[in-house]
Amino acid sequence: MENFVTAFDMAVDDALFWLTDHAAFIFDGIRALLEGLYDGILWLLMLAPFHVVSVLAGLIAWRVMKSPGAGIATVLAMVFCWWMGLWAETMSTLALVVAASVIALAISLPLGVLAGLMPRLDRALAPVLDLIQTMPPYIYLLPAIALLGYGPATALIATVIVAMPPAVRLTALGIRRTPTEFIELGHATGVTPAQMFLKIRLPFAVPSIMAGVNQSLMMAFGMVVIAGIVGSGGLGETIFSAIRTLDIAKSIDAAIAIVVLTMVLDRVTQSLARAK
Repeated sequence: MENFVTAFDMAVDDALFWLTDHAAFIFDGIRALLEGLYDGILWLLMLAPFHVVSVLAGLIAWRVMKSPGAGIATVLAMVFCWWMGLWAETMSTLALVVAASVIALAISLPLGVLAGLMPRLDRALAPVLDLIQTMPPYIYLLPAIALLGYGPATALIATVIVAMPPAVRLTALGIRRTPTEFIELGHATGVTPAQMFLKIRLPFAVPSIMAGVNQSLMMAFGMVVIAGIVGSGGLGETIFSAIRTLDIAKSIDAAIAIVVLTMVLDRVTQSLARAK
């Protein structure tokens, strides 16, 4: 057994070495694309002054949650992040979460739809998703460091992996739970498969899909904080640096900013899910 474990470890190491020697140009391209996406989102977030971004966030919260109090609370929460001197770090964290969530949802939503329509695929994906969700999140940073080096690209790859399972599972669940009588009615009226999906299955699945989006965002926030150890920037790196220097006050400030940002996005996405 020990020999088998040793051989497996050597095979993994050899595979990583082979990839870094022969496929470095591929991973350099992936890194450039990921960092370009992150830099573009961060540039947009930092383009306007903090008070403009805060007011826009408040208006979005007001519109989505249909509550002036929610909008005002969102503005105050964002201004509080600026008041603590962590505006740039907060926007960097938001850019990482948005970039990772966009990539994760672009992969997981179509995959979840297919899993909902194809029971065999759903059964095949189940153990893979279980493995991803039960592994310690920081494990995904190690191969990413080996292939992409330190920086936002490594944080994005690890975050995408962690954020995908909830969206896949809840999307598949929503597609599967279309009431049988509506499916039978669609068949009886002679709808095409595309019409069956767009007009019957998808409307029933939207609340579950939005719940998956919400959960993916929350998983992304948790992973972005952990990814601070690989130089991802943002509040995660601020906390990691504060821990190394025993700057307790700074770590608490960054933790509060993370909680504030997480709560704002959580409430907005939950309201979107209830509105569907």
